[in-house]
Amino acid sequence: MRFFVYLIVFFSFFDLFSQLPVISPFASSLVDSSFIVGLSVGIYSFANIFGNIISGILTDRRGPFYILLVGLLTSALSLFSYALIEGSATLIGIRFLHGLTEGLIIPAAFTFLANGSERSKRGRNAAISGAFVGLAAIFGPAYSGIVSVKTSVVTIMAINGVFMVLLTIGAFIFLRSFTYVRKVKTEAQKAVKPLAFFKHPGIIRAFLGAFFLMFSQGVLALVLPLKVEFLQYDAKTTGMLLSVFGLVAVLIFLLPVNRIFDKARPMLTLAFGLFLMSGSMLFLSQVDTLSLMMTAMVVYGTGFALLFPSINSLLIDSTVPESRGKAYGFFYAFFSFGVVVGSSAIGFLNLEFHHAFMLASGVLLIAGIFTIIGLRQDIRPVDKTSTIQ
Repeated sequence: MRFFVYLIVFFSFFDLFSQLPVISPFASSLVDSSFIVGLSVGIYSFANIFGNIISGILTDRRGPFYILLVGLLTSALSLFSYALIEGSATLIGIRFLHGLTEGLIIPAAFTFLANGSERSKRGRNAAISGAFVGLAAIFGPAYSGIVSVKTSVVTIMAINGVFMVLLTIGAFIFLRSFTYVRKVKTEAQKAVKPLAFFKHPGIIRAFLGAFFLMFSQGVLALVLPLKVEFLQYDAKTTGMLLSVFGLVAVLIFLLPVNRIFDKARPMLTLAFGLFLMSGSMLFLSQVDTLSLMMTAMVVYGTGFALLFPSINSLLIDSTVPESRGKAYGFFYAFFSFGVVVGSSAIGFLNLEFHHAFMLASGVLLIAGIFTIIGLRQDIRPVDKTSTIQ
C-alpha cells in the first residue's frame, strides 16, 4: 500500500514539474497577450489551493480512498482536455480545472501515508516521500523538454493522463481494502471553533514551513535563470544547478542519514533547514562563478532535505487522525500559495537578481528565528475530547 501511494505522489508531482518548461511557450503559441500567458501559468497554482482545501475537508469526512480515486480520475480527464484548447478562454478554463483536480490528490495521499505510519518512523517515511518528490523534480522537466521537441504539449499532457488513469485503476485494486471508519464528533468537538485549527504552535509552524519552502522555490525558479543568463551561461546551466539541489536532497532522503528525522525534534531540523536555505540564497546573491553557485545549490538542497520531512513530522505530531486530512489540505494549500507569492512578489517589486536573493534570504532567516522561538512550546495534539476539527 505504502509504495503504491508513493507512486501516486511521484506521478502527481511529475505532472506538475513536467509543465514548467513547456506551458509558457504553449500558451504563447495560442494567444498574443502576455497577461493571458502569465494568467495561464499562475491560475494552475491558484486553483490548486482550492483543490487542496476541498480535499482535506472531504478526506476527513469520507476517507482518503474515495478522494484519491476522484482526484486521479478527474485529473486524467483534465489532462486529456488540453486537446480541446483553441483560445484564451478554453486555455484558462482547462488550466484552472487541471489545478483544481490535481489539488485533490496530494492531501489525500499524504493522509494515507501519515495514518499508516508508526510514530517512531514518521520522519523517515516523510523523507522517503520527499525523495519521490525530488525525483519528480529531476525527471519531470527533462521528460517534457525532450518529448516536446519531437511531439507537442498536448501529447505530453495526454501521456500524463494515461499515467493518471493507470493509477486510478491501481488505487481501486490496491487501496480499496483500507477502509475508513467515520468518527462521530462529540459535543465537545463540535464546540471547537474552526479557526482554532490555526492556533496550535506545531500546526502553525508546519504551515509556515510549507509556505516558505515553496516561497524560496518560486524565487529560485524566477531569479536563478536571470542570473545564469547575466553570467552568459546557457539555459542548460540552470537545469544543471537545479539538478544538483534535487540530487543532494534525494540522497539525504534515501541514505541512512534519514534516521535523523526520527530521532531529532522536527522543530529543530526545520529551523536548521531554514537557516541553510537562507545562507544559500545570500551566497547566491554574492557569487559569480559556476563552482560557487553549485556549492550554494548543494547547501540549498541540504536545507530543503531537512525542511520537507520536518514539516511533515511536525504536522503528524500536532494532529490526530480525525483531523489530519483537513490539516494536509491546508498544508498543501500553503505550498501552492508560497509558489504564487514567491514569484509574483519578486516580479511586483521588480528587483534585480542579487537583491531578490537577499530578500529571500532575509525572509527565510526570520522564519528560522520564529521556529527557534517555538522550541519550548507544546506541539502535542490536544486530546480527543477537544480535538481541533
